[in-house]
Amino acid sequence: MLGVTSDNKLKRLIVVGDKILVKPKNPSDKTNSGLYLPPTVTEKEEIQSGYVIKVGPGYPLPAPTDDEPWKETEEKVKYMPLQAQEGDLAIYLQRHAIEVQYEGEKYVILPQASVLMLERFEDL
Repeated sequence: MLGVTSDNKLKRLIVVGDKILVKPKNPSDKTNSGLYLPPTVTEKEEIQSGYVIKVGPGYPLPAPTDDEPWKETEEKVKYMPLQAQEGDLAIYLQRHAIEVQYEGEKYVILPQASVLMLERFEDL
């Protein structure tokens, strides 16, 4: 599994909002009965899976309203964090995924709403 480390270029990427950067798993090109499928068949499947590489900060929350509007306050955006975490295996809807190439690798960017299920490899 590919992750974000201090020595790779993925550290420079910033994912915004409720988006998730996923490295798709290589789908099996063979059926259970042993028939080989062309790449166009496996890429067009509606549900795909891959490893979460980076996640955005989450959904922005509205600022609380004060009873004293004349009071100067510093606007700091607060976010509701996403459920997905780096290293999770995500099962997602392919139709909402946007494919991107970065440093010769294929990734997909998708909103958290497209993720159907996450598999976390640590104890909850």
